Amino acid sequence: MSESPEFFHESQLVSVLTTQPIDRVLDYKAPEGGCFLGAFVEVPLGPRKVLGVVWGAGHGGYDPAKIRSVNRVLDVAPMTHAMREFLIRAGEYTLTPMSVMLRLATRAPGLMDPPSMRRVYQLNDAFEGGKMTPARERVLGVMEDFADAVFTLKELADLAEASTSVIKGLVKLGAVLEVDRPRDMPFRPLDPDFASKDLTDVQADAAVQLVARVQQRAYSTNLLRGVTGSGKTEVYLEAVAETLRQGRQTLVLLPEIALTSEFLTRVVERFGAKPAEWHSGVTMTERRRIWKMVGQGGAQLVIGARSSLYLPFRDLGLIVVDEEHDTSYKQEDGALYNARDMSVLRASIAKASVILASATPSLETWVNAESGKYHKITMTDRFGPAVMPDMSAIDMRQEKLPSDRWVSSDLVAHIKARMLKGEQSMLFINRRGYAPITLCRACGHQIGCKTCDARMVEHRFLNRLMCHQCGETEPMPDTCENCGVEGRLAPVGPGVERLAEEAKALFPDAKIAVLSSDLFSSARSLKAAIAEIANGDIDIIIGTQLVAKGHNFPNLTLVGVIDADLGLQGSDLRAVERTFQLMRQVAGRAGRSEKPGAAYLQTYQPEHPVIRAILGGEEEAFWNAEAAERQAAQVPPFGRLAAIIISAPEAERAFDLGNHLLRNAGPLQAIGAQIFGPAPAPIARVRSRFRVRMLIKAEKSAPLQRALAQWIAPVTLKGDLRLSVDIDPQSFL
Repeated sequence: MSESPEFFHESQLVSVLTTQPIDRVLDYKAPEGGCFLGAFVEVPLGPRKVLGVVWGAGHGGYDPAKIRSVNRVLDVAPMTHAMREFLIRAGEYTLTPMSVMLRLATRAPGLMDPPSMRRVYQLNDAFEGGKMTPARERVLGVMEDFADAVFTLKELADLAEASTSVIKGLVKLGAVLEVDRPRDMPFRPLDPDFASKDLTDVQADAAVQLVARVQQRAYSTNLLRGVTGSGKTEVYLEAVAETLRQGRQTLVLLPEIALTSEFLTRVVERFGAKPAEWHSGVTMTERRRIWKMVGQGGAQLVIGARSSLYLPFRDLGLIVVDEEHDTSYKQEDGALYNARDMSVLRASIAKASVILASATPSLETWVNAESGKYHKITMTDRFGPAVMPDMSAIDMRQEKLPSDRWVSSDLVAHIKARMLKGEQSMLFINRRGYAPITLCRACGHQIGCKTCDARMVEHRFLNRLMCHQCGETEPMPDTCENCGVEGRLAPVGPGVERLAEEAKALFPDAKIAVLSSDLFSSARSLKAAIAEIANGDIDIIIGTQLVAKGHNFPNLTLVGVIDADLGLQGSDLRAVERTFQLMRQVAGRAGRSEKPGAAYLQTYQPEHPVIRAILGGEEEAFWNAEAAERQAAQVPPFGRLAAIIISAPEAERAFDLGNHLLRNAGPLQAIGAQIFGPAPAPIARVRSRFRVRMLIKAEKSAPLQRALAQWIAPVTLKGDLRLSVDIDPQSFL
């Protein structure tokens, strides 16, 4: 598109990108009073009014009499040049249509509503108590979950599953305030010099380096690598403070919503006010407010999940990707992107700094840091008197456990010793639910999902079976659906719930808490459980991956990994890397305060190179060996991969399209790419749709996206046939 003027006068042709599934921009006439490039507008599309952005000058070539006018310019900050460029380049990299990219960037309700006052409801902090009913307690509980948030009447009633009269009753009681206020207000300013903390020499040196990068007001990517408990958060908050002093905005990405509560407390202590939060737990009212305030500069700091990367920052100066190795940064449905990689892209366009923080960085980040592409800062010591835990293996080949036991006698003895000292222990297993398989001992049938090629997982605490692919649940049956025999269904293998059952039998006097994402209905209940553990009120924690991420339990001195071999099997090229990261992260929960910690890995393969590297702390040797293997195979980060996922209600149709693509692979052959497949996906059927996968492998310098775009461009998807492209796939299921 040719260069367009910044301002378009009334009736001038403008091109508008809409959020509708149309593969091009549309021409409209500028409205009365004109409009700027990047303006958010309401435009007519058929009988509807839809959201769009003025993308440039109109193309023309149509009958002027048939070109409709923009209805109006919305009262929100226009999209910046940097944001438009980011959406274009991110769309080109991930091969995502621009209408989908714009939807990612406008995920807030009511953007087309005019400014107005609105009656909202908020918690009265001065309320001292009164008559409570279960419904009233639910309302107040929801409001406590979303501290400092405001709610519409309907929104609060829906979240609390209560009637509006219950809320009105709380207003009369004085527990809830009913106020009229503008729909969207700026966030309280953060003070970069409110309460800085004393840093160790190592922390101070790392902070000086990061602050210097921010002061340059230029693009840079920095790996902040520090052992668990080294105080990485306090270090990068100094870089946040410098960004605030410059009047620029900061985005901090966290991998899990469960981490936000503790992190927000630290931010408030450091800067004197709460930042904006953007994640699935934020109310719709607050979501619109954040979106608008970010665009206007009324939100200086956003703490968010991966989707917050697409907020309309006015002047983004710093992006922090905490736990940058975490797999949850990869969006696996809809628009497929890796928020870590897109953070680097967005920062490069915005002339901002990026901090990738991790104790166990991804191999891609490690290679970029080793090659000098990223600036590397390393912190090898824990903060204060804390030291890294002693790590050792428990050889399960020497154990004589019954078939229904998984905690070794050695580990039991170590836990009892810690309990006598009043210290906490953690048992970790990377399996949700009670048991991964439910088997009929009469006929051998394994209960599977009705719509997926996956086994149903028993969740005994909920008395239900659940499919971890599609989320379907059903009551736990008494009778085998295959043979009709009653009472012969049996769990096979351990999950976190079964491990908790065993722990209760082994340690009858212990207070035990189970941390698994399936077991918490709200952020409030999870926050309460974590606080109870942190306060030392629990003796033994049983957890899944949820316990490995960022939690600080001062009295936790022992970690036992029940099945350290679990991630070493399979064909995923990152399986070994992820096992190494997970084991190091889990072990790092122990001994984070004055008391020394220990970590024990139960394994049937103590001589495995990964287990030896974990125990020996040989991180550099591990990364060097892993990098050498990837380089020899010419796979990421030394080569390019892309996945094609084709799905249809019938397997034959999906294979037909895959074979058609294989026969017409000229654009890929021209760049020397290899094509594997089409083949059934490892889990071939999900939600009653059959999935066929193709894997494309190319050299690192090959123009893969351009070739893929040319390859799939002639394809017409008819009916319910679907095709998606996953650049840099993380999952191969």
